[in-house]
Amino acid sequence: MEKIVLTADSTCDLSQELRERYQVEVVPLYVNFGEESRRDGVDAQPDDIYAYYERVGKLPTTSAATPADYGEFFARKSQEGDAVIHFNISSGFSTTHNNAKLAAEAFPNVYVVDSKNLSTGTALLMLKAWDLAQEGMPAKQVVKEAERLRGQVRASFILDRLEYLWKGGRCSGVTALGANLLRLKPCIEVEDGGMKVGKKFRGKLGDVLEDYVATRLKGRVDLDLTRVFITHSGIAQGHIDRVRRKVEEYADFKEILVTRAGCTVSNHCGPNTLGVLFLTE
Repeated sequence: MEKIVLTADSTCDLSQELRERYQVEVVPLYVNFGEESRRDGVDAQPDDIYAYYERVGKLPTTSAATPADYGEFFARKSQEGDAVIHFNISSGFSTTHNNAKLAAEAFPNVYVVDSKNLSTGTALLMLKAWDLAQEGMPAKQVVKEAERLRGQVRASFILDRLEYLWKGGRCSGVTALGANLLRLKPCIEVEDGGMKVGKKFRGKLGDVLEDYVATRLKGRVDLDLTRVFITHSGIAQGHIDRVRRKVEEYADFKEILVTRAGCTVSNHCGPNTLGVLFLTE
């Protein structure tokens, strides 16, 4: 049986515990605080972003892992198994995927997958690949199956505030102001490798989160019940508990994984963002 090594970039938002459980190493993207560049999850954390924004009044920028970063990484990881399968944030969101592909050309046993997703939407694909590798599926077939399944990832997030999207240039000031005045909390959905605005919810965050879970899960018969992620950018434990109870009410997932998003999602969405991410069959 092939020994398959799975890797990802830092936007997959796997916790350290899950990285250790699945033996996944990640390549960090960069977060730029003015002239100072730091690595996502290494010497930059989401709370650093929030503190910087409060202090300076503008957001850091994010930038891709470079071909050189990937060249060094693949040179090392390609020695650890028969094949390396690397998962990236959607090529529609970052040049990280193209940089990884460029570097992988030098390593015949390295396969690079465009997740067409972000955050734990990418992680869902990677962990499904892990399941298949454990069953003995060859690496090339695992890659094909992961690319087939990426259209079945259901990734979305509720934003508590649009300020960070606005500051990052991803929505207009008028839209942000209108949403705040109306107390709207939009659902941002990933579709075809990009983002779109889905249903707009109104009300207190806790109530909105319960309505959101119902919208995403209630009555569905197409769920892959292996696992579901509850991923947030820093939010009160009480909200996580409410969401978890609602997830358990609507679907019998074998495993509910709670993770905190890294710098990339947090930089664009701000605090109190939460998503429920899962696969369909």
